[in-house]
Parts: sequence; C-alpha cells; structure tokens
Amino acid sequence: MSRPSMDLSDARLETLVRDCETGLAALLGTANADILMYAANGHGAWEAAIVNLLAPGSEVLVAGSGFFAEAWALHVEALGGTARRTPVRPGRALDPQAIEDALRADHQRRIVAVFAVHTDTASGATSDIAAVRQAIDTSGHPALLVADVIASLGATPFRMDDWGVNVAIGGSQKALMLPPGLSFTAVDERAMAIARANPVPRSYWDWDKRKSPLLYRKFCGTPPQGLLHGLGAALALIRAEGLPQVLARHRQVALMVHAAVECWAQAGQMSLHVTEPAERSSSVTTIAVAEGVPVEAMRAHARERHYTAVAGGLGPYAGRMFRIGHLGAVHPGMILGALGAVEAALRDTGIDIGDGALAAAVRVPTFQEKGPAR
Repeated sequence: MSRPSMDLSDARLETLVRDCETGLAALLGTANADILMYAANGHGAWEAAIVNLLAPGSEVLVAGSGFFAEAWALHVEALGGTARRTPVRPGRALDPQAIEDALRADHQRRIVAVFAVHTDTASGATSDIAAVRQAIDTSGHPALLVADVIASLGATPFRMDDWGVNVAIGGSQKALMLPPGLSFTAVDERAMAIARANPVPRSYWDWDKRKSPLLYRKFCGTPPQGLLHGLGAALALIRAEGLPQVLARHRQVALMVHAAVECWAQAGQMSLHVTEPAERSSSVTTIAVAEGVPVEAMRAHARERHYTAVAGGLGPYAGRMFRIGHLGAVHPGMILGALGAVEAALRDTGIDIGDGALAAAVRVPTFQEKGPAR
C-alpha cells in the first residue's frame, strides 16, 4: 500500500484495477455482474444502491436482522425514500417468511428491492440469503435482491449467481483485511437496467457512468491507488490459502470463541446473544451480559492493561453486550491469545465466569467445509 502512485495513463494501473475486479468477482461467486468500486466506506456503497435503484414512488423492503439493517433503512429515509421493514427477531437472523408475506401484500408492486444484511456485526447473526431469494420467488414478486456482504465476504460462503442476488455490497475493512475507505458493488444486468431507467439525479454514485472502459470514469476521478494495491495483495493471500481453507479457518476460530463463551456463561453472568447455533456468524461473536455487569469497565481494562480491543454493544445494546471479532488474518493461535486477554479482563473486573474456556477452545476440531454451505 506504500507504493508510489502511478500516472493515470500507466498501463500497470489499468492492470491492477482489472485484477481487483476479477478477484472480487471470483470471491463473490459471480460471472455475470459488473464490479464497481468507490473511494468510500460501506455507507457509500449503501447510498449507491439506494440512489440507483429507488425511483420516485418506489419503495424498498429492509429485512429486519439487527442494528445495521435498521441503519440501512434510515439511510433510505434520509435520502427521501420509503423503507418498509420486516420485524426484527432479537438474537435471530432475518425471517424469510416475513419477507414473503410483505411482498405478497405489496399489490401495487411499489417495492423495487429487498435489502438484506448477510452478517450483522452488531448482533453477530448470519442470515440465509438463498432463502431470501426463495421467498421473493415464491411470492411471485419482481423485487430485486440486494445483499450487504460487508461483514461476511471472505469469512462466510457467498454465491451471488447461485443464490440469485442482483446486487452485492462489500467493503475493505473486514475479512479483506484492509483499512476502511474502499467499497464496491457487484451489479447484475437486471439491476443495471432498473438503474438506467431511474430518473433520480446522481453523479458520483451513478452505476452506468462507472461502467466504462475509461479508467478515470470507473472511479469518477482519481482511483485510491494505495487501497487498490492492498486489495490486490489481500485477494492474492486468499487465493494462495484457497477459499475453502479460508472459510474453514474462519469457522474453526468462530467455534473456538463460541466454546469459550459457553464456559464463561456457566456462572450465569453472560450468554451468546444469537440463540440458534447455525445462525452464529463466522465473523464476530456477540455476548450479552446480565444487568449490572460492568462490561464497559471490562472493555477499558482489556485495552489499557492487556492491550486488547474488545468491541462494545451497538445501538440499544450499548452497555449490555460485548463483541469478539474473528475475521480476516486471524488464526487459532491468535484467537487463543485474544480469549486469554478477555478472560483476564473479566476476572480483573470482578465478573463471575465459569472455568475451562481456553481448554474448551483448544478442543475444537479443525473445521472442514463439506458440501454446499449457507
């Protein structure tokens, strides 16, 4: 990422961009979508999807799954759009049946797309995106399927074409192992056609303008070369390890965290927030604490004494939960160190926990991905 910037006419820059597009398409599991990148965080890619797809009088259906689904709905409304919502099931993934029911009730076909977050980093739940497509198809509704894979891509299986996803939204700072600042959308032809027909004014986010053979138009100006160099390196690391092995490593590390938390929870002061084991994400684990547990003091102590950053609860969960991330360049030895630091911080701040957490994590077998995965 520290390489000197190249002139926009340098053929090596065009090759770098093309390699990043090709690598992202492979990771997303698409041979049919255009890869469009932005010098922005994930919220920028959210906005791109909203302004390209949401024409005057149309609406989106946001599948309730947690903090980030609600944030996406609020983003729609901040831009003057209408967002319908399916109910959130606390501690659970999104409900495909609620999506089907909402689409069947949309007799005027105002809903142009279903927005679904694959992995919600606040709740730690991963939803079944293939089941969302099935719900759309079963309802007979023409809505597009737009999936936010910011927290899941590279950590959890995702197959854009096989699952019938029309638009996928990703970002650089999660399992792609980069700093924030680069986001992207993969857009299939059906979604692109709807965007072309949309009269809403836009410029920077315009998908059709970015679908260009001219390099500077791909980024609506100068590309973020440092992040692109980093993305190229990250994609090369994933290819070298092998995507099935990368996904298996993420699952193993996640199960190690789950096993440790279940031991800590035996003292009755905490629990895994996601109640269904199959819905617990490979990216992050959210732990709910009992009322009165000094979780913020524990987090501060972990940072100051044990040099370990422990994420807190977001939105309504602030002060009631903490989160352990395990995605990207994370391996079993690293997560054991993190779990040891968290356990020390829990004990140092007087929080009652059960014994044997690290031993339970060590006993988790190497996870092998077998057959189609969600």
